[in-house]
Amino acid sequence: MRSTPRLLEAKPTEGYVVHVRFEDGTEADVDLGYLAYLDGVFEPFSDPAYFRRLCIYPDGQTIFWPNEADIAPETLYAHARHRAAAAA
Repeated sequence: MRSTPRLLEAKPTEGYVVHVRFEDGTEADVDLGYLAYLDGVFEPFSDPAYFRRLCIYPDGQTIFWPNEADIAPETLYAHARHRAAAAA
């Protein structure tokens, strides 16, 4: 059973902001800039061009990058819900 709604769209906009849209209608611009300051698998994110190479897993679970770094689905969804509520 899926714990978060399916991710339908994820498009980088400017900087480290990603526009996301979920199957339950939640839609928001999420700032993931904090990832650029992390080490390990997130280290390549210090290059905004690399960050923009994000993709959606085929099952719509979450976003990932070529080095297999990803964001926990519930974290991405929580960011989106928070931003959507703030914009309302």
